[in-house]
Amino acid sequence: MLIADLDGLKTHYRDDGDPHGHAVVFANSLGTDLRLWDKVIDRLPKSLRLIRYDMRGHGLTDVLDPPYSMGALISDAEALIDHLGVKNCVFVGLSIGGLIAQGLAVKRMDLVRAMVLSNTAAKIGTVQTWQTRIDTVATDGFDSIADTVMEMWFGKEFRRTPELSAWRAMLARQPIKGYVGCCAAIAGTDFYTTTASLTLPTLAIAGSEDGSTPPDLVRETAELIKGAKFQLIKGAGHVPCVDKPEEYAETLTTFLTEIGHI
Repeated sequence: MLIADLDGLKTHYRDDGDPHGHAVVFANSLGTDLRLWDKVIDRLPKSLRLIRYDMRGHGLTDVLDPPYSMGALISDAEALIDHLGVKNCVFVGLSIGGLIAQGLAVKRMDLVRAMVLSNTAAKIGTVQTWQTRIDTVATDGFDSIADTVMEMWFGKEFRRTPELSAWRAMLARQPIKGYVGCCAAIAGTDFYTTTASLTLPTLAIAGSEDGSTPPDLVRETAELIKGAKFQLIKGAGHVPCVDKPEEYAETLTTFLTEIGHI
């Protein structure tokens, strides 16, 4: 178990693979912890340095009082990468992690040489939809949204497997303060203008059955970035790294090879 003290925020992370290899940093989705990437990490080349972490308010990282700002989440990722002495990483961000990727790429070009925007967008939802989510979870807990979230997260095939119960439990065990704090960060984020200024190599990944960030929304964000590539994973939901890990890892490996990161 690795904990980094980032200006008082004790952040849980993992650092796998070759410590001298080219770095890939993973930022996970709302309501999950770094185990989101387990199936993909095992399928990537061992020559890479693979870093993942629990964002504030999630997993084993400190829970601060909400609301959180997207700027704070971006600064957390920046501080961890600096702490680990990493330069020129590929940043893989899923959902809220993809918003962090976009913001960090604008802020620190020296840290991010390429990015993977997975199941995300330059703007996700509206202030009202996120406020409704915050109010519901704060009042009624995760049981009030868990079934709906599972339908958005996973494709139909995966939802028929026993593993679904483990992911429902992961959501239910996240700290409510951390969850609603990150909801507030998403609600306040609109990166259309800044993301359109980016020119770094970018791969956008979407799941055909994603009920949170549908393929057209992901494609629209990819089109903001000159030269960005778009990949649709059929049968996958909002977290294709879980329900389609083989295809996800293959897609990621191909991109890393094409940009010379492997």
